[in-house]
Amino acid sequence: MTPVLLLIPGMLNDAAVWHGVVEAMGPQVQVRTAAPVQPSIAEMAQAAWALLADVPAQQPVVLAGFSLGGYVAIEMLARPARPLRAALLLSTSARPETPEGAATREKSIAAMQRDFAKVVDGIVQWSTVLPSPERVRELTDMMLRVGADTAMRQLRAIAARGDHRAPLSRLDLPVTVLCGREDRTTPAALSEEIAALVPGARCEIVDGASHMLPVEQPQAVARALREWLH
Repeated sequence: MTPVLLLIPGMLNDAAVWHGVVEAMGPQVQVRTAAPVQPSIAEMAQAAWALLADVPAQQPVVLAGFSLGGYVAIEMLARPARPLRAALLLSTSARPETPEGAATREKSIAAMQRDFAKVVDGIVQWSTVLPSPERVRELTDMMLRVGADTAMRQLRAIAARGDHRAPLSRLDLPVTVLCGREDRTTPAALSEEIAALVPGARCEIVDGASHMLPVEQPQAVARALREWLH
């Protein structure tokens, strides 16, 4: 049976964030992409599981979550609705929000209300390594397309996320964790922590990437996925 790859984008992302990865994967996989726009991580996870409602239990499914999508994927792993072959967690964390982080997100919401386009410019520069003008334009267009209302809802959901370190330690599932070496949003130590928590998990720190790993190094992401899809 053709494997199913369920992709969960990050904050201010849509399916476009995965385009390079999907192109590198080729046609031998059925791709479905969630839209994490619900008010909470738990509701995002429920909506993502619903995308697999018609997939037979015996059909292999690999889950991949990036950034916010990683929070959603970890929530899904903590409350599985069906069998999975493996999971790939990119540029994310299993830790709960800190008071300092919550305060920063509230400041970001206020800044978005004042000048959303300016905030988007800052996010693009912060989360990439020496982006080309074309990449800046693509990321900016995607984030503006997702919009301020969705971004603010996502920020509040991120701020309210729980601590998933204990559930991860009980997983019985192949897990690969990826992070860009220059990631300042979710530094590599957070990915290394996830890999240390999950029995048998593997962590790869990817050179030439910051936070936007699926866009900056799609071949590295596709290579990690191929291990579980073929």
